[in-house]
Formats: sequence, structure tokens, C-alpha cells
Amino acid sequence: MAIDRRVFLKGAVASSVAAMLPINWVYAANRPAGVAPLDVAALTWKSAAELPSYFEILNTNPINAQPPVYMLDPATTPADVAFIRWNGKQPEFDNIDPKTWTFKVDGESCKTPKTYTIDELKSKFKTHKLKLTLECGGNSRSEFFPSTKGNQWTNAAVFCSEWTGVLVRDVLKDCDVKDDAVYTGHHGIDVHLSGKGEAISRGVPISAALNDDALIAWAMNGEDIPYMHGYPLRIVFGGRPASVSQKSATGISIRNKVHDGKKMESPAYQVPRYPVAPGEKVANEDFKIIEEMIVKSLITHPQTGTEVKLGKTLNVRGHAWAGMRDVTELQVSYDYGATWHKAKLSKPVNKTAWQQWEIDLDLPMAGYYEIWARATDDQGVTQPVVQPQWNPKGYLFNGCQRIAVRVV
Repeated sequence: MAIDRRVFLKGAVASSVAAMLPINWVYAANRPAGVAPLDVAALTWKSAAELPSYFEILNTNPINAQPPVYMLDPATTPADVAFIRWNGKQPEFDNIDPKTWTFKVDGESCKTPKTYTIDELKSKFKTHKLKLTLECGGNSRSEFFPSTKGNQWTNAAVFCSEWTGVLVRDVLKDCDVKDDAVYTGHHGIDVHLSGKGEAISRGVPISAALNDDALIAWAMNGEDIPYMHGYPLRIVFGGRPASVSQKSATGISIRNKVHDGKKMESPAYQVPRYPVAPGEKVANEDFKIIEEMIVKSLITHPQTGTEVKLGKTLNVRGHAWAGMRDVTELQVSYDYGATWHKAKLSKPVNKTAWQQWEIDLDLPMAGYYEIWARATDDQGVTQPVVQPQWNPKGYLFNGCQRIAVRVV
């Protein structure tokens, strides 16, 4: 009988991990269902075939994969359950030497171009640790109707891990930013699927780059960045489309105009400047760049389809985020929005980290329920309970997530 490669690898990894673990596996009872201990192999996954079976693979060339939503339950997302999104050919990771890796800052609006090794970044600038929410601009694309082209992400193309590195701001200032600076351009070594040119090179307004909430990072959750997440160095901007968080980063250009790199062109990562009808065609010149993500929430517990005994309290929890803003309220409904119940909401640990929420519900009678969650940001903007404004590329879906629960 043929053995599925992914099943075999998962079994082999689990066996190797069991052999390596100490007798007392601390906090093992707290791990989300389905999450195996993080083996060294998880840091060096290189292909779809090596991913554990819990990943849903949306594309293999380039690789795009997402976990089940319930596995995003921890406040800090483990590296082995964070969604994976590449735009081109992955680097030859085995040939990368972090000791000789360099990061260059240049561009029309850079007075003093400089090149740094990773060790020089570590020694020259103050090290910071930040939890940053990275969300694909097309997260929840599958919820749009009519459907749009692109990877059909459900709700799991988002995660919030802890990154260790130096502030983008500190490095750019060390290179002397000219007064005419407008935008940044981010660069990495992954090439287009054709083998020619960069697969992606996006950027942010210079004001965003000079804030104190973006990193040039070398570690994710205290470990070397896994291959799939941008080893050995990643530019990380929380609260903005994850496409600007360049993996395997080689540098930043300080531009005197809006960056014109790959996937900055319309309509990539752009939405119409005005409301359009579902399915309507929009001219390329009528799009605008997505520079910040918007208010959204996620239900990570319980799993959809859960059964609960009548009279037993049901704990519901998840995360909420709002791009560069804070979430100020999270509400839950189990009667299709007729009434809403305020959940307990934590404050973000730092700017652009997602926030945890939870609520105990007493569902009044036996039967089928849908539980909805909606977040409100500090500008009073609330998630819609229906499909938000449709757009041709399927970006920024933030309608309420819902799960099914049956009381028996």
C-alpha cells in the first residue's frame, strides 16, 4: 500500500520529537488540539510536501497554505501554524549563510547608502521584541460573492507572533533620510516564477517606516525565523497588508516617489477608489493602494460544529485587530444579530498586536445556533454582519465570522 508522503513525514517528525522531548513535557495540556511539538524540522520546511496534514494547501507554485482557524487560538501564534504565502520561487535555503547575509539601504532619498550584516544590525542598534499582526490582504477572500480570482483563503490567513529585531526607523535614520522621501521599497531574494526579476517588491509610506512599530527581524517567537516565514531576515510591519513584510529580505530603498516595484502596480493589493457593484469591472487607474488593514475578529474556540449540553455554559473566545488602530469593543450574538453581548476584551500588548476576547454564553434551549462575533475600533468603525464592499481582487473582507453550535 502506498504511503502518503505528508502523512509519512508527519509521523516521522512526531516520532523524532517524542525521542527528543524531556520526560516532563511542560504545559503539554495547554497546546491546541492537533498541534504537534515544534521539531527542528518545522523550522526547515521547504515545500508543500513537508507540511503537516493539518495545513490546507491552496497552491504549491508558489506555495500558499493555511491552518484550521481553531489552531490560531494561542495569543502568540506558534510558527508551525502560521499561514504561509510566497509569491515566487523560494530561495535555496540550504545555501544561505546568515553570517554573510547582508541588508542594504539605498534609494533616491537616501543620503548615505549602507550595507549591514545581521551581526552588525544586532550590535549597532537596540534590539526590540514586538508582537505584530500579519494578515494577507486577501484573507477571507472565499467569502466574497461573486467570487474573485486569487487564493481562496478562508479566515486563517492571519497570525500574531513575537518578532525580534531592530526598528526599521533606526536603520533608515542611520542612513540619513532626505526630506523628499515619499515611500519605501522592500527587497528580497525570492524571484518570479519565470526566474526573472523579483517576485514581489512592495513598500509603505515613509511616515509608516519611521514609526516605532516595524522591525527588521531575525527571530520569530525567540527562534531563528523558519524558512517558510522568511529566513534569515524579514521586514515586519504589523497592521498593514502582510505583503509589505518582505521575506528573506535583502534591503530597503528609500524612494522619492511611490514605490514602483513588483506587485505595487494596479490592481495588485489595491481596491477601487469608489463603491462598486458586486461583479463590476473597474479601470486600473481607479484603484488605490491598501496601506492599512481594517477592523476584524476571529472565533478560535469552540470549533464550529461543537455540541454542548443544555444548561452548560459555553466559553467562546478569539482575537480581534484593527490595522493601525485598537479594538475597543467585541460583541457576540447567537440570535442572528437581534441582540449582542459584550465580551471581555484585552488591551494589545503593543501597537498592532491582536487582542484577545472571551465570553461565557448560556444558550437558552436545545437546538442549532450560529455564533457571530464583531469588533469595533477606536474610530467607531464596526465589522459589518454581511459582506462588506465588494472589490474585484477580493481584498479586505471583514464581515462577521460565524460558527455553528448545537445544544443537546
